[in-house]
Amino acid sequence: MTKPKSIHIEAVTPILRVANLAQSLDYYADCLGFECQWQVQDFAAVGRNKACIMLCQGDQGQPGTWLWIAANDVDLLHDEFLARGAVIRHPPTNYPWDSRELHVFDLDGHVLRFGSDLKAGEPMGPWLNGHGQLWSPDESGTWQKMN
Repeated sequence: MTKPKSIHIEAVTPILRVANLAQSLDYYADCLGFECQWQVQDFAAVGRNKACIMLCQGDQGQPGTWLWIAANDVDLLHDEFLARGAVIRHPPTNYPWDSRELHVFDLDGHVLRFGSDLKAGEPMGPWLNGHGQLWSPDESGTWQKMN
């Protein structure tokens, strides 16, 4: 009997619904530093290093999608995004799931959560949920609503 070939799943590429593909491509390039990898009519892919996101005008995907994207240093990325004019949703913050995250909006309200290693010496910070409410972890690890 022949041994089956091993299967490797290499990557995931989300598809985000956008209202205006041309404007979204400009925002991802100018404000987030992504490059258009290809475009066919109302469908395109943008990438930066190993990250890839597909954008589809008026189809596929759902409004308000959140993505988590690995980065080597979200503090440097935050500075870059500010200089480029990106819409920052929440600044770099340490979280108890061993991630320091920076949250950025795109033009369609999708949230890009860029995550890197924790910043040593900084406490865990507040979480901004999808409804705009801040939550803070207490000493026991329980989240308490702040506003």
